[in-house]
Amino acid sequence: MALLLNIETATTNCSVSLSKDGETLVLKEDNSLSYSHAEALHIFIGEVFKSTSIEPEAIDGVAVSRGPGSYTGLRIGVSSAKGLSYALDKPLIAVDTLKSLASQLEIETGFIIPMLDARRLEVYASVFDAQLNQIREIKAEVLDNDSYKYYLDKAKVYFIGSGVEKTKSLIEHPNAVFVENKFPSANEMSALAEIKYQKSDTEDVAYFEPYYLKDFIAIKKS
Repeated sequence: MALLLNIETATTNCSVSLSKDGETLVLKEDNSLSYSHAEALHIFIGEVFKSTSIEPEAIDGVAVSRGPGSYTGLRIGVSSAKGLSYALDKPLIAVDTLKSLASQLEIETGFIIPMLDARRLEVYASVFDAQLNQIREIKAEVLDNDSYKYYLDKAKVYFIGSGVEKTKSLIEHPNAVFVENKFPSANEMSALAEIKYQKSDTEDVAYFEPYYLKDFIAIKKS
């Protein structure tokens, strides 16, 4: 059983939770398009500790969303998590961002496709079954009218995440279910981080890097 600090910054949602035994004790988050993670993250971390009267030294580990997602957001979250892990001498746990997003849904049958918005018609996506087993690797893929037809022809497919908006404009299929306005959150990280902690599935603080999936490309402002 563990007391864990969970940090999620892979998208516009800056999210921090404190969890015990896989259950969220307190959650602080803000989904702002301004990407104010650099300003908000450490404030949120301080607030979750203050609201529970738990000292940072009392936690058993630090969990961070590993990606894919925003290059800048991931850098901020991982840098903060690594700093806390090192300073407190606590293990670092990396939670898959898309699995965390998929775990917001509970379904009996069918598939869950968590997807994060990328450039133009591209998304970062994976495929999970109803038991949250990953059945297809994470890909950066360009959407078209036939995307995910293999799964759609078999059963209900639940699309969730920031990539849903562009997906629903392209895919018309009776088995497609679009779950809108959902983002990765430190709330769902609680249970996943606990499982990893119990398995001692931790990262090397010195060498761990976020999973960007694609190389960072800087775009000049017009």
